[in-house]
Amino acid sequence: MSYSPHSAAIQLASASRGFDHLFANEISSAKKVFTSESDPFHLVGAGCLSFLEASLGLESSKMTEATRLLALAEAGSRTALKAAAKSKMKASAAFPPGLEYEIANADTVVLLGITHALSESYMGYLQCLYAMNSAHGKFSKLYKTVFPNGLDSHTTTPPLTPFSWTPSVTPSPADSPAVTPKTSSSNLSLEPPVSSAISKKPARPPAKQSSSSFFGLASRWTSGTSTSASSSSSFLSPPTPTSISSMTEAEKSEEIQNLKNLIIAGTAFGFGLFNLVFSLLPKRVQSVAGLFGFAHSRRLALQALAVSAGYAAEGEVHGVFAGLVLMTYHGAVLLVSGYQADEARIIREYESVVSGIEARYPKGALWILNRAKILRMTYDSEGAIRVLKAGLEETKEDAANEHSEGFKQADTLLVFELAWIYLSQRQYTESAEAFIKLTELNSWSHGTYYFIAAGCHISLALSDGVSHEEKEKYLDKAQELLDAIPNLLDKRKVGGKDLPTEVLIKKKLAFYKEKQRRQEGDETKFARCIRISPAEELGIFWNNHNRISPSNAEVHIREWSALSPPVGIDSPYMSRPITTSSTSPDLDTPDELALRLLLLGIAHRSIGCVGLRIKDSLPPTEPASSSSSYVETPDSASESIVGSPSLPLPSSEDLNQYTGNASACFRASRELLSAAHALQPSIKVSTWIGGLAMFELAVLDLKEVEVEEKEKAKGNSVPSELSVDLKKRWQTALKSARAKLDVAMALAPNSVDLSSRLDSRVAMLRDEIGMKAEVIGFTL
Repeated sequence: MSYSPHSAAIQLASASRGFDHLFANEISSAKKVFTSESDPFHLVGAGCLSFLEASLGLESSKMTEATRLLALAEAGSRTALKAAAKSKMKASAAFPPGLEYEIANADTVVLLGITHALSESYMGYLQCLYAMNSAHGKFSKLYKTVFPNGLDSHTTTPPLTPFSWTPSVTPSPADSPAVTPKTSSSNLSLEPPVSSAISKKPARPPAKQSSSSFFGLASRWTSGTSTSASSSSSFLSPPTPTSISSMTEAEKSEEIQNLKNLIIAGTAFGFGLFNLVFSLLPKRVQSVAGLFGFAHSRRLALQALAVSAGYAAEGEVHGVFAGLVLMTYHGAVLLVSGYQADEARIIREYESVVSGIEARYPKGALWILNRAKILRMTYDSEGAIRVLKAGLEETKEDAANEHSEGFKQADTLLVFELAWIYLSQRQYTESAEAFIKLTELNSWSHGTYYFIAAGCHISLALSDGVSHEEKEKYLDKAQELLDAIPNLLDKRKVGGKDLPTEVLIKKKLAFYKEKQRRQEGDETKFARCIRISPAEELGIFWNNHNRISPSNAEVHIREWSALSPPVGIDSPYMSRPITTSSTSPDLDTPDELALRLLLLGIAHRSIGCVGLRIKDSLPPTEPASSSSSYVETPDSASESIVGSPSLPLPSSEDLNQYTGNASACFRASRELLSAAHALQPSIKVSTWIGGLAMFELAVLDLKEVEVEEKEKAKGNSVPSELSVDLKKRWQTALKSARAKLDVAMALAPNSVDLSSRLDSRVAMLRDEIGMKAEVIGFTL
C-alpha cells in the first residue's frame, strides 16, 4: 500500500463523520461509519468507541472488546506508518510523511494502557505502566517534531492552561521533551486577554447540520462563508502554530491544512494524556517508573491538553477528547481533593471547556453530565438533578425516534451521578432506585450497587418519624438486597479478582453477621444490627458529604450522635443518646466508633465552611445563557457562572443561621477526626479509617485558613495583598497539611481497602497545596 496525503485526508473525512455521530449519542450510526472501511482511521474510531464504552461502563466484556479493537488499530496504523516512511510524498514541509499515522498509533497504545488501569488494581496499574513505557518514546519523538520550541511558542495568545499546575514530581528528564513554560502563574488561564483576537476562522456549524469532518477536515478553511460562532465556541478557538506560517500556497489546501491540524492537536493531546495519566497513578506505581527512566509533569500535561482543546469547538477529534479529559480532571479535583487553591478559577475553566463542546453537541450525554457536575460543585444539587433527569429523558426520546441504542454507557454515568446526588440530599428512596437501575444498564459491580441501595433502605428505617411497620419493611428490603450480594460478587470479577470495593463489601458483610450473632444470635437478620448506613460509609470514598447542605449535615450529626455510647465530644448540633433498656450499645466495636467519629468530623467541617458558600450563592446579575450558566468573557470575569434564575440557589438567609457556629464546628471537627485516628490501633476490619481521618484533618487545616481569608476579604471588591499574619497562618497550615498527608499514606499500605483511591486523592491535594504555596510566595 502506497502513501498519499490526499488519500489519508479522504480517509479522515470519512472516519470523522463517525465521531460526529459518537459525540451526538448516535452510537449505531457511528459504528456503521467505523466498520465501513478498514483504514487506520476507521480502525482507530472503532477502537475509541469501544474504549469509551469500556471506560464509561467498566464492563469486562467491553474491556476485552476494546483491547481487541485497539490492538487491530495499533497494527493497522503501524502498517500504514511503514508505508508512509518509504514514500517521498509529504503533506507539509513542516512535518515528515505519515506523521498522522504515528499519532494514531500512539493514541491506541495509550488507550490500551488506560484500559488496563480501569480495574483500579495495582496489577492493572502496572500493566498500564508497561504500555505507557512503550508510548513514552513515541510521544517524545512526536513532541520534539511538532513542538520543537515548546508549547508556549506554539500559541499566539495565552493557552488554555491548567488551574493546578504544580508538578507532582520532578520535570521530565533530558531525553524527554524539555518544555519550560514561560508563562507565570498569573496568566495561566483559560481567559484570553481583552485585546486578543478571537479566531478569524469560520466556526463549524453543529454536527447535525454538516457532514464535515469531526477532525476538522471540511468547511473549516472553505471559501470565506462564515457561520456565527457562539461565545463559548470562540472561547475555545484554536491557536495558530508559528511553524505553519511559512507554508506555500499549495500546502494551504483544505485537506492538507487539516491533516496538519490533526497532527498539532493530536500530538498535544497524546503528550498531555500520557503525562496526566502517569501523574495520577498511585505513587507506589509511579516509583516503579524510575526503572523505566522517565518522569512526568502534571503542569505540562494540563497545558498540552489545553492547547489541543483549543481545537474542540470546531470539531477536531483530539480537541474534543482533550476537552473531555480536562472535564474529567476538573470534576475529579473538585469532587475528591477536598481543598482547591482557587476553586472559582477551576470552575470557570471547567465551565469554559464544557460550554465550548456543549454548543456543538447539545444532546451529548457526556456534556450534560459535566453540566450537572458543575451545578453540583457550585452547591446547586437540585439544579443538577433537574439537568440529569431532563438529559436522560431527552436521550431516551432521541434513541426511540431514531430506533437506535443511544449511548448507553454515557447515559449510565448520568444515572450514576444522579444516584450519588440523591444520596447526598438524603433522598434515600430515589437513590436506592437509581442504584438498582444501574444494574439494568451495565454489568459493573452489581454487588456494590446493591450494597449502597441496601444502605439507603437502612437509612430510611433509622429515620425519625418512621412507623414500626415501615421500619420493618425497609429492613426486610435491605436484608433482601444484602443477601443477594455474595452471589453477585462471585459472578463479577475483573481479571479473576474482586474489585477493591467488593473486597471491602465482603469484609463488611462478615462484620455485620458477627455483630448480629454477638447481639441476638440470628445472623439471617443481620441488617437489624446495622446502625450506620453502608451507603454513607461508601460515600466517604466518593467524598459525598463534602458539599452537602448545612441542614443535611445537621440532620446527619443529630442522627449519628444519638447512637450509644455517647460521643464524648460536644458541639452545637450533637444529640444525646436515647436511654433504652437494651444492655448492648448501638456501636460496640472500635471500627464502628471510629467510623462514626470520621463521619461526624466531616459533617462538622462541612458546616464550618458555610461562610465560603454564602459568598458564592449570590444570584447572577445578568440573564444566563441557554445552558443555564455563564460563559466567562474578559468583561464578565467577576460574574457568577453557577446557574440561572431558573435553577434557584440556596438563599443566604438559610445559610446565615449556621455562620455563628462555624468556629465551634471546626473545633469539633478537629477533635472528632483526631479521635477517629487515635482508634486506629484498635480497628480490626475498617483499617482504612486512620489514613482517611488524617487526610480529612489535612483538608481541615486548609479550610480553616481559607474561611479566615475569605472573612477578612469581605467588602473588598478588589483582592488585596495577604497580611503578614495571614501569610504565616497559611505557611503553618500548608506545612501541617503536608505532614498529615505523609502520615495518611503511611497508614494506607496496599493491604488497606481502597488505598489506591486515597493515594490519588493525596496526590491531587498535594498539588493544590503546592499551588497555594506558590501563590503566597512560600517554599515548602
